[in-house]
Amino acid sequence: MYQETNQTLFSFTEFSSVEVGKHLYWKISNYDIHGQVFIVSWLVISALLAIAFIGTRNLKRVPSQLQNFMEFILEFLQDIAKNQIGEHEYRSWVPYISTIFLFILGCNWAGALIPWKLIVLPEGELAAPTNDINTTVALALLTSIAYFYAGLSKNGLGYFARYVEPTPVLLPINILEDFTKPLSLSFRLFGNVLADELVVSVFTLLVPILIPLPVMILGLFASSIQALIFSTLSAAYIGEAMEGHGDH
Repeated sequence: MYQETNQTLFSFTEFSSVEVGKHLYWKISNYDIHGQVFIVSWLVISALLAIAFIGTRNLKRVPSQLQNFMEFILEFLQDIAKNQIGEHEYRSWVPYISTIFLFILGCNWAGALIPWKLIVLPEGELAAPTNDINTTVALALLTSIAYFYAGLSKNGLGYFARYVEPTPVLLPINILEDFTKPLSLSFRLFGNVLADELVVSVFTLLVPILIPLPVMILGLFASSIQALIFSTLSAAYIGEAMEGHGDH
């Protein structure tokens, strides 16, 4: 039994140490931090904050083109939250859904548009933060915490009644579902972003001139779709958690 436990722990350790590409590590205490993720993430966050500040610092009754664009983005994100969470509850969740969508979109586009490989680091290379499994798992866990909070704040302890509905036989499956949701969210985003970057890299090596351009444009479209899928599913999970189970 002891040997089996050691083997299981070893396999989890091996899985967590799996890497794709080269990483820049920062040593903080006993932890190795992926430095390239922090660098590009803060660049994306800074760019989003700058655009938000410039676009909203001088609001007018007759909007400018930039203000029109900002209002369009806000309405688009409000629609995602409203359609998935419901008209009465969605407003308080618009900031979370909007942040998730814009951060993932910014990270994906940063990886697709900016030639990070031209920036030489002491070790490793810069890339989209979302091609690191740690980033996508962290985002998925945020969504898990968000929908637990939404369910408990709306229904109290009655939220846990959903695990035995419509029959207690489904209890193990309903519990398992809470583990599969963040897994599917994180691996879907990670896999698609990584695959897109690998395809562009291979095409660039084989035919370095015009051929990779259509693939990069397709990658931008796919990156946008991944941000939309992640934020829509996050909103759907929150909406599902807030359903009144005690009303049935």
